[in-house]
Amino acid sequence: HVQLVESGGGSVQAGGSLVLSCEVSGRDIDTACVAWFRQAPGKEREGVAAIDSDGSTSYADSVKGRFVISKDNAKNTMNLQMNNLKPDDTAMYYCAGVRRFGGDCLAYDYNYWGQGTQVTVS
Repeated sequence: HVQLVESGGGSVQAGGSLVLSCEVSGRDIDTACVAWFRQAPGKEREGVAAIDSDGSTSYADSVKGRFVISKDNAKNTMNLQMNNLKPDDTAMYYCAGVRRFGGDCLAYDYNYWGQGTQVTVS
């Protein structure tokens, strides 16, 4: 079965950086969209960044220019480099995958999810 495991969350001061990682097993990510979502207390879950099978990326407006999503098809892993973090970035971050590619990856309904990793910016 497909499994996604996040790591790399933590606490950081505003302006700092963190790197989140996601290891995927049970499904090759080179023919899928994979993405990062986040959910803060009392708020709806939102798509943060996604990367398509061909490496094309898409970002939420709130993180453009600060976050960078990348993947390693050989290792079946995905990263999210988060720079210039702000208190509004505080949330639980989830990696997700879907058996679709070639379109707007952030718009797809994802059916594989990790357990989440907490990011707190003060």
